[in-house]
Amino acid sequence: MNNEKVGVSHVSGAVWRRSSHTREGNCVEIANVGRYVAFRDSRDPEGPRLHVHTAALGRLIEVIKAGGLDG
Repeated sequence: MNNEKVGVSHVSGAVWRRSSHTREGNCVEIANVGRYVAFRDSRDPEGPRLHVHTAALGRLIEVIKAGGLDG
């Protein structure tokens, strides 16, 4: 993977989604942004965002499912 940056301009037209299990609007929203997944706080949609490469996110999900982060 490279150190390519994703700027705010790349997420301006993004479709943000949140879990159907959300209560009182307090949750993390996600958006698909090309080769990245963007995360933001639903209470602060204009605030900071985290961008994760889809391959890295996929690997993290695999590790979690396999119990790799269980204490």
